Amino acid sequence: MPRGNNLPKLDRNALERNRRMYMKDLFSKLAYLIPIQPGPRSSLHALLNQAITYIKELQERIEMLKQRKQLLEGTDDTAGVSGSSSPVVSLRDLGFILELCLISGLNEKFMLHEVVNVLLEEAAEVVDVSYSTVGHRIFYTIYFRAVCTRIGIENSRLHERLKELIF
Repeated sequence: MPRGNNLPKLDRNALERNRRMYMKDLFSKLAYLIPIQPGPRSSLHALLNQAITYIKELQERIEMLKQRKQLLEGTDDTAGVSGSSSPVVSLRDLGFILELCLISGLNEKFMLHEVVNVLLEEAAEVVDVSYSTVGHRIFYTIYFRAVCTRIGIENSRLHERLKELIF
């Protein structure tokens, strides 16, 4: 006796095959849209995890860019009457390299060499440093990587140390 499904077995098989082909096509499109970590052919589970990680990184990047935009426009909610605002520290993992963005006012009392010293103490190798001055703000961007890739760098600890130094 049928279980309530009146479709013949061949039609059900064709429907399931079409569904699997459609899902495979969607996963292929997803794999094309996200940067895939190098390695052997990824499973669907690994692909979904990479997509989730990538989306979270994009969300963090959006927030950082919104903060930068607010600072450039001078509409930062933390800005005082004199137009000064508290520094911004943003740390982002780009895979093999990390990006540190510091935004501060011209009157801030920290030195860039102190930031570099903290990175060195945390076993980081500085790859590139750049800065620009816009209005009364300085934007520092520091790219660095772990000296020993097996050990890596503890991002949360580094972020806390930099916040203590700058604030």
